[in-house]
Amino acid sequence: MPVEPLGKKHDRRNFQCGVPALDRYFRELAGQHDRRGVAAVYVLPGDDGKRVIGYYTLSNLSVRLEVLPNALMKGLPGHQELPAFLIGRLAVDEDFMGQGHGAYLLADALHRCTEYRHLSGALFIVVDAKDETSAEFYACHGFVRLTDDPNRLAIAMKTVEQAFKR
Repeated sequence: MPVEPLGKKHDRRNFQCGVPALDRYFRELAGQHDRRGVAAVYVLPGDDGKRVIGYYTLSNLSVRLEVLPNALMKGLPGHQELPAFLIGRLAVDEDFMGQGHGAYLLADALHRCTEYRHLSGALFIVVDAKDETSAEFYACHGFVRLTDDPNRLAIAMKTVEQAFKR
């Protein structure tokens, strides 16, 4: 099934990824955040269309120039704050872990960012990893750590766009 926006039909009560903060967010806040425009929430539904295999959130933010690693500095404008998309949360239910759903959700989020770029300027896609294992997952997909927070990583939009052109 394709990834889709969070809706009332999606069962959030039984989602459990093993990270209490991500579980609590999805059960208690995701619907509010989506309705209020704090973050857009996307889900990968199971075969029945109701159970949620995994989810991610998208929003916008500004990244301070001084926190970018050298690998992301080439050709940037001289502004102090640079626009980015944020994948604030990404989680897969424990029953579906180890089946490639996390990578699938990440690819969908990255592709969605390239599609939305004409609506909202962004030079980077930033992720907030909840722990070192998550940070390593993102690093394996081309993200680099920002200098002020080891659990915040970024990838250049142009890198992502080039990957989807192939």
